[in-house]
Formats: sequence, C-alpha cells, structure tokens
Amino acid sequence: MKFVKRTLAVAMMAAALAGCDSDDSDDPVPPPAVNQARFAAYNLSFDRSSYETLVTELSMTRQQQDQLLAKYNDPSNTLTDAEKTTAKAVIQIRNVAETIQRTNPDVFVLAEFNNNGNGDNTAAIEGFQSNYLSHAQNSAAPAVTYAHKKNFATNTGLQSGYDLDRSGKVGDGPNDAWGFGFYHGQYAFSVFSKYPFDEANIRTFQNFKWKDMPGEKNIEIDQCDDASKIPAGLKCGDAWFPAAAWEKMPLSSKNHVDVPVVLGNKTVHFLVSHPAPPIFNNVAGHNTKRNRAEVDFWNDYIASETYFYDDKGKTGGLEAGARFVIAGDLNADPLNGDGDRKAITDLLGNSLVNVHATTGNLTPVSNGAEAFIGSDDCKYRCSDDAKPAQEPRRITNTSSLRLDYVIPSSNLGVKASGVFWPASNEEGYHLVKDAKLGVGKGVSSDHRLVWADLDLSE
Repeated sequence: MKFVKRTLAVAMMAAALAGCDSDDSDDPVPPPAVNQARFAAYNLSFDRSSYETLVTELSMTRQQQDQLLAKYNDPSNTLTDAEKTTAKAVIQIRNVAETIQRTNPDVFVLAEFNNNGNGDNTAAIEGFQSNYLSHAQNSAAPAVTYAHKKNFATNTGLQSGYDLDRSGKVGDGPNDAWGFGFYHGQYAFSVFSKYPFDEANIRTFQNFKWKDMPGEKNIEIDQCDDASKIPAGLKCGDAWFPAAAWEKMPLSSKNHVDVPVVLGNKTVHFLVSHPAPPIFNNVAGHNTKRNRAEVDFWNDYIASETYFYDDKGKTGGLEAGARFVIAGDLNADPLNGDGDRKAITDLLGNSLVNVHATTGNLTPVSNGAEAFIGSDDCKYRCSDDAKPAQEPRRITNTSSLRLDYVIPSSNLGVKASGVFWPASNEEGYHLVKDAKLGVGKGVSSDHRLVWADLDLSE
C-alpha cells in the first residue's frame, strides 16, 4: 500500500514539473469549433391583451396545463369562458413550442412575444422555456433548451405625449404611441440561443431618430382623393407629425438590435427588427413609409454607414467584413402586398448578403405554402389572377405574402433552408391546421418559422 501511494505521489510530481516546463501552460484553451448553426425567425403571435396574461399562461406547470386541457376536452366538464380562453391559449403555446422543437434552431428571434416594455422582466421567456420548451410536446419533437435568452425594450405602446394620429386628443390610444400597441410591451420580441451572447457589444437602436436617417423628412399628406379623411386644419401636402413630435420620433416602431452571438471561435451578428406593417395607413401613408425606412436601416447598417448612434451613444454601423444574419418579421414582400417594395428588394439583393439564400436556389420554401394557396383555407391573394407574384412556396404568412426572413451575409455559406409549413401529407401538419382552431393564430401562428443552416467551417 505504501508503494502504491509513493508511486502515485511521484507520478503527480512529474506531471506538475512537466506542466511547469511547458511554454504554453498559461495559454487559454480555444473554444471548440462550431461548424454549423441553424438561425431562424418566428412570429409567435403571443400578442395578448396584457403582459400579465401572457405571464400567467406561460407560468402554468405541465401538470396544470394537462389538468386544464383534460377538462377542456371532456364534454361533461363545464369551464368558465375565461378558463376556455386560457385552455385555447395553452394549446396554441404548445403548438408553437412543438414547432420550435421540430425545427430545433440554435439561434432565433421570437416576434410578438410581449414583455413589460423595457424588457427587464423575464418571467414570460423563462416560463416558456421551463414549462413548454423543456417538455417534449410530441414523440417526434424532443425537449430543447436555450441557455441564453434576452428580451428587448420596445417602442410599441410607449406613449409619445403627442397627438400623432391627429385625432385632436393626446394619449387616447395605441396610435399616439411611438409604436402601435395598446400597452407598453405589446408586440415586443426576444432572442433565444444555445450559444452565448457577447453582452458587452449588444447594440440597440430604440431611440435612434427617424429624422437622423439621411434623406428622411417629416412625412406628408399625399393621399388627397378624399378630402374628408384629412384632419381639420391640415391640407394636402402638409407635414403629418407635429414638428415637436417629428424631432423626437424614433425610426423603429419596436427596436433594431445587433446581438453578437459567439459560436466557438466565430461571432455572428444577429440583426433583428420587426418593422411596422405597411397597412392601416393614414392619409400620409405613415406605416408604409415607416416600414420602408425600418427595412432601409439594415441596408445602411451592413454597409457600415457612419450616421448611426445606438442607445449607449456608440456611433457607426456594422464593422466591415463582420458576419451577420438579418432576421425577423420584416412585414415586407418584394413582389406583392401594400408596402414600398424597393427597400426589401434592395436588401434581398444587397451585395453584402448571400443572395443564394434570399432570391436563389437556397431561398427558404415549403410545400405547405403552395398547397395552402390552392385551398379553401386561403382568404387573401388566392385566385388565379391574384396569387403571389413570386414562387408560391416562398410565402411565410397566411396572407399569402413573404414577410419573414433569415438573411445571411455573403461571407456565410448556407447548407440548407426552409419554411416550416407542412403540407397535409407531411409530419407536423397539425401545427398549421386544426379543424376547430383554423390555420392561423388559433392553432399556432399566422406566420411560419423560417430557418437557414449556416456553414461556419471556414
């Protein structure tokens, strides 16, 4: 026994001495290489009537969910209307979670995921992970864990203190907020990741002013066919926003965010936003014009334009040569819909992006989208003379538009891509159509998850 101890001691001493003689003993161990990662964008349609409502739904344990759904599915049990509403919400959340589990992205943006406005309350995102994503929703969809999750502050529902909608009253509803929302935090977004964020270098642009984008000016009344729609005291050609409001008007209806994600020895900047939809316009076309400017933000940012300033005061755009992925529900279709199509067309064809993944053979597509266009479930742009101008399989929304994007930089290879929209003969069809809940927000979302597998081997 003494011999064994003595031998072990000698071996340990030799190992220690060998370490002392090594020239690189203090060198940091390099992180393991990450050769591939799946980036995604998904509008979850979690736009509840209050943040607290969403927190309540996401805080339900698996057992509580099961008990509620058992009663919901049992005709002999009578639930209150409120309980039925909650049960339907749980079904939707579970289906959204299963969609995420089936596609299993490594890094993705979750749009229309309400928060408390400034984003510092994490109850909803933690509840979604703990009570839904951490539980397999289906035998074909194993649980998935995202160790890194982050809310972002939003302009939606943040009252401006001005009569932005020219109703004659200040603060009388969501149209007087810096971004449309019935309360501060509605329609916000979050980012989930299996890989860490470079926290110190995250940039947000919630407070970047619209007026400070070169070439921009206060929008003008230009829809003048019906004079009755023009507010009293204004006329065709007048500036829409009060001058004092325009000086403070943020460009972003929600936020623009640059999240550097550390994947082994490489960093990819995840550039996320959710521009205003180019519909529900006033006579100055405010939403269409804002959407165009919000999309153009990324065209300039990836070009390293110098006019930007973030919420911490740092100036300039993205560093030249940086790897990036632009992602989110951009509410812009390059060939159809109500928006200004030039900005999104320019972005998809930008020389700094991988055009194979935006307009080429690696553009995300699905079989379900094409089948949907030809079905009775399609309600918009469904007839032969109004079908999508682009390849139907590219659409990402039940309005028959391509709105959701994952746009990699030109220095990132793409191995595969897709839109999670199963056809009736494909796995997961129950997540996009239910006989009772429909094909939109009732069953999961009116948007479809879009993904791309990035080649990080070089």
